Amino acid sequence: SYILNIYIPLCYFLVGQTNLKSPEDIQVYVVNSNFTLRWNYTGNDTNVTFSAECRFEGYETDKTEWKELSGCQKVTRTECDFSSAITEYYDTHHVRIRAERREEVSPWSSIFEMIPYCIGMSSIYSHQEEQLSSYALCNCFLQFRSLSIFPTDIIDDLAPVTTYCLKVQATIPLDLKEGLFSPIHCVKTTHKVNDLVCATNVSVFALNMKFHLHWNNQYKQHVTYNVQYLMGYLKKLHDDYSVKWLSVPRCENITDTQCNFSSIIIGTSGFYYLRVQTVNEYNKSCLSDEVKVDPLITNEIGPPDVKLDISDVLLHIQISPPGGSESEVMRDHYDLSYRILYWKNSSNNEEEIKMKEIKQTIGTVSDLTPSTLYCVKVQAFSEFYNKSSHYSKEECIKTPGDKILPLIILATFVTALIAVCLVATILVFALYQAYNKIKYVFFPSCQPPLNIEHFGGQLFSSPYLSTTEEVIENCSIIETIIIEEVNQIDFKDDKHSKQSSRDSGNYSNDDDTSGSKVSEEMVEKEIV
Repeated sequence: SYILNIYIPLCYFLVGQTNLKSPEDIQVYVVNSNFTLRWNYTGNDTNVTFSAECRFEGYETDKTEWKELSGCQKVTRTECDFSSAITEYYDTHHVRIRAERREEVSPWSSIFEMIPYCIGMSSIYSHQEEQLSSYALCNCFLQFRSLSIFPTDIIDDLAPVTTYCLKVQATIPLDLKEGLFSPIHCVKTTHKVNDLVCATNVSVFALNMKFHLHWNNQYKQHVTYNVQYLMGYLKKLHDDYSVKWLSVPRCENITDTQCNFSSIIIGTSGFYYLRVQTVNEYNKSCLSDEVKVDPLITNEIGPPDVKLDISDVLLHIQISPPGGSESEVMRDHYDLSYRILYWKNSSNNEEEIKMKEIKQTIGTVSDLTPSTLYCVKVQAFSEFYNKSSHYSKEECIKTPGDKILPLIILATFVTALIAVCLVATILVFALYQAYNKIKYVFFPSCQPPLNIEHFGGQLFSSPYLSTTEEVIENCSIIETIIIEEVNQIDFKDDKHSKQSSRDSGNYSNDDDTSGSKVSEEMVEKEIV
């Protein structure tokens, strides 16, 4: 097999700068094949002349010594024509200028680098007074690039309206054989055709091994899209791979400007090329630029999920890898580590944010402060692929209080409970005693004897209470004159009985006279 090494010179533009004491702002103007060197001089000195020097450097030759630039020696103006000095159009020319006055000279200006051919081909054209003129305001230098390609490869990413020169060398890598370079051939690219049908800005967005292709639509009319892919290794074969492009499932004849092509990523070792084919209503199609997808490099790591739990002295952090439990590729191929940030969430903004890195999906944080709100967020990263995710959503949890405080609260509660029980016991005892007194007063349990229960025709009531209307019995006092001395003792006893009845207050003397007479008669009868 043969591999072609192609060296492509590219033109870039740089603006030269010089010391203030020297000529500055060096420029080269090209009109047809005439080269004019111009510069600025900011000094106020008179009788000043300017001289320029030049040296050459080719691709296969070393730098030459500085030589006087023909046509630019001891000139009094700030420009000179050095067309006669240009003999090698593909060599790099270094130019420098200095100011002179008699024996005095200024420091050399900064070196101005140019390639005559490059300046001529990258000139800016303008029409002024019906004359075509071209001029270059900046210098350019040659950059060589080497590519190892196959005969069917296409070199893209070239700038429009730019001249590229190349030479080709055939090699046989397995036999370590190299051929000679071909002659240099130059070609100028054309203007970029802006086909409105083509999809533009084709890009890949991949997160946690979920791949999406996005593009922009310039065409205002109805169009459909077909997303195609090519296995990367097919471009390294000698066959024509243009017929081996395949359509992405569920991305055929779609109208959306995005496509999920995760289904074609069947491994992580290979790579893929994708492109978008646009078809308008007139069945005209256009293929977009190709994008290369290397799954593990193109993919981005998403933030992990975090759950917090807390024990007596430890904060437990449980991490779910990006992509969820079904994403084995994220765990197996990226060799993820996790960066944990945790801090006390308080009104003090000066609280220090602490960090720790772990390889496992479970982390712990010790030395916690009781009754404190801790916040945590986690970032997943892969050192090998130099990739990291965004931080997870902030999660917070509060640590339990100090153990001494619950004991104090428990002791206080027990003491209060005992005090309440004592007070309640005393109160119940007092109420019980009061109840017994009230019951004894208002509802006595003892009954009077039957012989006095209905004395006087009224019910016997509480001895402590008087009725509303006290019934007074009519009693008579019997006075007995005892003649006989024998009956003196009985009389005394009767008198004592009368005296007791008088003390009880149950006798009345409403009719003393009649009562006395009746009593005397009754006594006499009894004696008889």
